[in-house]
Amino acid sequence: MKTINLTQNILRLAMLSWLALAAPIASRLQAQDRPAAPTQAELAKSLLGIWILVGKPGEVGEAPAKGGRLKVFTGRHWMITQADPETGVTVFHHGGTYTLEGDKYAETVEYANENTAELIKATHRFTLKIEGDTLTQTGVGNPWTEVWKRVK
Repeated sequence: MKTINLTQNILRLAMLSWLALAAPIASRLQAQDRPAAPTQAELAKSLLGIWILVGKPGEVGEAPAKGGRLKVFTGRHWMITQADPETGVTVFHHGGTYTLEGDKYAETVEYANENTAELIKATHRFTLKIEGDTLTQTGVGNPWTEVWKRVK
């Protein structure tokens, strides 16, 4: 029970942080004015917020009504939480810091619950692509190639 409350508090804090960061962001350029590939600054701003896992490339479904896997990004930190849809019990929760260089993203696990504690101190690399409210992270040397939708 304490894990759920802690997870909920962390998600609330992340959302408040995201709202504070997102408020001053200027309106986006019109589609015809956008460069072919987003700049690092655009990608970094687009990444902020809460995302829910909807599948893998070519196998995208709908966001689950209950439970699901949430990933949160602030300007420097990330976290991921998955809850059992039937019980609400946290299946796993971990997070840490990240770096972004162009579309190259690296996340380092700095904390975790006991289910994923073996990931602490590990760094995982990805390439990122954001199109509208869809984030595709492609694992580089890891199996986590996934598609996420922005939580609204």
